[in-house]
Amino acid sequence: MGHYFTNENLPSNIRKTECFVKSHKFVFYTDNGVFSKDGLDFGSRLLLDAIPLEEVGDKILDMGCGYGVLGIVIGKITGAYVDMVDVNLRALHLTKRNGIENKVDNINVFESNCYENINDKYSTIITNPPIRAGKHIVYDIVMNAKDHLIDGGNLFIVIRKEQGAKSLIIDLKKIYTIDILEKKKGFYIIKCQI
Repeated sequence: MGHYFTNENLPSNIRKTECFVKSHKFVFYTDNGVFSKDGLDFGSRLLLDAIPLEEVGDKILDMGCGYGVLGIVIGKITGAYVDMVDVNLRALHLTKRNGIENKVDNINVFESNCYENINDKYSTIITNPPIRAGKHIVYDIVMNAKDHLIDGGNLFIVIRKEQGAKSLIIDLKKIYTIDILEKKKGFYIIKCQI
C-alpha cells in the first residue's frame, strides 16, 4: 500500500473543506492521495497556533506542503513570500488551486524531493514531515534544513511522541538550539534555530 509521499494513480475525489486559523477563514480543496484529506489535521493546527508569527521573517519554505495549509495560512497572515514544495504532484496541483482560492499570491509552488530543487536560503522552514515516508526522509528534511536557513533562521516542526519525537529532539540538539513551543495530545511543536 502506498501513501501520500508517492504519486499513485488513485481515483480523484476532490472535496472542499473550511477552517478558521487566527481569526481568518480559509477554504482548502483536498483529494485522495494527499495528507489529511478530510481537512486541517490536529498537528498542523497546533503548529500554526504555536508559531510566533513575528519571528518567521519574510522568506519561508513550506517543506512537504501537501495541499498547502501551512504556507498559505502563514503567507496570507504575515505577507511573507513562501516557497511551497512537495514530491506529490496531486498535492502541488491542490496547493496552487488553494492559493488562488484564498487569494494568496505571494507563494511559489514547485516539485522537490526534500531539498533536491531548493537553491535559496530562508528565514523560516516549516514542516509537518511525512512520517509514513520513513525515518530517512524525515531526518533528511529536518537535519538538512540548516543548509537552507539564513543565520538565525528557524525550523518549525510538528511530530508526535509515538512517531519518535523524543529521539528526534535528542538528535536535533546536536545541530540546533531547541525550544519546545507546545506539547498537546502527544504532539510536539519544536522550534529549531541555527
